[in-house]
Amino acid sequence: MTAAVAALPRIPLAGVIGSPIAHSRSPVLHGYWLRRYGIAGHYVPLDIAPGDLAEALRMLPKMGFVGCNVTIPHKENVLALADIVTDRAALIGAANTLIFRKDGKLHADNTDGIGFVNNLRQNAPQWVPGAGPAAVFGAGGAARGVVAALLEAGVPEVRVANRTRTRADTLRTDFGARVVVVDWTQGAAMVDGAATVVNTTSLGMTGKSDFKVSLDRLNPRALVTDIVYTPLDTPFLRAARDMGCTTVDGLGMLLHQAVPGFERWFGTRPVVDEETRAAVLAG
Repeated sequence: MTAAVAALPRIPLAGVIGSPIAHSRSPVLHGYWLRRYGIAGHYVPLDIAPGDLAEALRMLPKMGFVGCNVTIPHKENVLALADIVTDRAALIGAANTLIFRKDGKLHADNTDGIGFVNNLRQNAPQWVPGAGPAAVFGAGGAARGVVAALLEAGVPEVRVANRTRTRADTLRTDFGARVVVVDWTQGAAMVDGAATVVNTTSLGMTGKSDFKVSLDRLNPRALVTDIVYTPLDTPFLRAARDMGCTTVDGLGMLLHQAVPGFERWFGTRPVVDEETRAAVLAG
């Protein structure tokens, strides 16, 4: 009996590391996929303080974890703890997906850009990245993933405005001449002629300050997206729709960025569809 029990495979575990983490919708999303595909596994929220991160990453594989997502405040710090860092995670300077390999090595990746682009391709299939410049509000970690994805997709120029200009200047230094830094006070002019407009800041998020930059110079043919998804329909998106623009909310980015990790951890590539979206919104 003991030998038979010992021979049973371990149930794979995954989770999301952050602090705080109770607000995360990732457990709802991954839990839905696990049930949908009949997979014996679990995905849990893990509130890990910054000082405990290294110890937690050493212990999780021993507890049966095959990987985890990473969110604030750990996305940058995990890079120094990883044995293998993908080129895109290194370029962005942050990781959101970790894989605990069977050889004991910690593999770090960043799938935010994948999630961003796949959200646009699914919900605005008419989007043509090379149609014109992109205008990006914000220069933080999320913005770095978005800018990298836009450049890789073929956007000819990415204009970036950030309330603290030095962060935008750093982004240009890291990503090259196709990134053009614009003063935050000139944000209203930055959208003029842009084919893609993105808000990566927390402005407009529930509990945060409003997004107050005027969008009156938006091209009505522009695609406008906000990576914020609480609320789902932000004032930024409503203002863009009033100008006649096609808009895409930020929930799809969350859903699509989760696909590569789930596939690596649980062996099945999940589908992002209306049922997935409804499950996360209901949760």
